[in-house]
Amino acid sequence: MNPEILPVGPLQVNCAIFSCPETGEAMIIDPGDDGERILELVRRAGLQVKLIVNTHGHFDHVGANRLLVEKTGAPLLIHALDVPLLQRAVEHAALYGLKAVPSPEPERTLNDGEVLSLGTRRVEVIHTPGHSPGGICLLAGNHLFSGDSLFAGSIGRTDLPGGDHALLVAKVRQKLLVLPGETIVHPGHGPDTTIAREKASNPFVGDRA
Repeated sequence: MNPEILPVGPLQVNCAIFSCPETGEAMIIDPGDDGERILELVRRAGLQVKLIVNTHGHFDHVGANRLLVEKTGAPLLIHALDVPLLQRAVEHAALYGLKAVPSPEPERTLNDGEVLSLGTRRVEVIHTPGHSPGGICLLAGNHLFSGDSLFAGSIGRTDLPGGDHALLVAKVRQKLLVLPGETIVHPGHGPDTTIAREKASNPFVGDRA
């Protein structure tokens, strides 16, 4: 159950393609840009896209939403508290001198603790606000897709509208660092890590923070 990680767009967002090997059903997480590259990877692997999920609504994580929804017909899902960010993605991108394609509205919104089905696999939604109000992580077996909540050696920035540093630190400690140490963390940017590594050495949320 090894996900494909594809860095996309000018901010190198880690778009993840997680699939069920028994059925070939796939979930695309954070298609920030380069939609055709994502689709080509899906086609080469012979996968059928069943879900498109944004871990949060910042423009760099949602730029290929429209293309993928139109090409695959898969539903777009995001936490309700980040729908306003999704709707303003083009405006926010312009503040950084970048362009973004308007995202379609989500087919429905996600809730903390909800379990998504992907063939024979189950994916749990973990609400970790702080980087954004509706930021989520996705836990699939021993793989955690942490969005911009937890990075290798860091956490998401909290100086953007809706950010809350104390809340993010608390949620990462309460909900993520309690997972088994061997859990592989796939952040929204940068290299993979593990829960054990972050618990031991992350300067923001680890044991020595």
